[in-house]
Amino acid sequence: MFLVVEMVDTVRIPPWNFHRQLNEAVAEELNKKLANKVVYNVGLCICLYDITKLEDSYIFPGDGASHTKVHFRYVVFHPFLDEILVGKIKYCSQEGVYVTLGFFDDILIPPESLQQPAKFDEAEQVWVWEYETDEGTHDLYMDQGEEIRFRVVDELFLDTSPTGPTTDPEPPANSSTAPTAATDDSAQKKEAPYTLMASISEPGLGLLSWWSS
Repeated sequence: MFLVVEMVDTVRIPPWNFHRQLNEAVAEELNKKLANKVVYNVGLCICLYDITKLEDSYIFPGDGASHTKVHFRYVVFHPFLDEILVGKIKYCSQEGVYVTLGFFDDILIPPESLQQPAKFDEAEQVWVWEYETDEGTHDLYMDQGEEIRFRVVDELFLDTSPTGPTTDPEPPANSSTAPTAATDDSAQKKEAPYTLMASISEPGLGLLSWWSS
């Protein structure tokens, strides 16, 4: 679930931190920059593990800060495929069951990856496993806050780096059509930079209460 990843970055130390030990100042700046951030194709950064090498520091004209190339190792959250994890149900929707680990919320179990047969209860806004027994069918609800065991089956990284404004074609001079608010809302929709796709469609997976003796 957690990995130690080797990284290289140039760290800027402002003049008011020159009185501090270089290692301490660099460690603080690295954690400010990376902690709780997603690095594309790497994972969610948690905290600095150690600094392996500090190269020479430079001060550039017009900037009183020092710039140091740093080799370091960082702890990141990046589960491997098929890893089994335990989290809590955050909420359910037509798209599936959303799970949280407390520090990471972008985990989705789509409908086809639930225990089958499953249905979505519109009134309760929860997914239900229609568990069949010799005595008939029992509805097992996937309520918010319940602990759930799942398997990681896929991951999706999305580059959310800032981009320049898009240039839309100009409307004809005689057109009086104005842009709608809905278009602006959809353009501003926030997308997760790192999403895990999960499955519970196997014996032993799903709510922990289902399998407790």
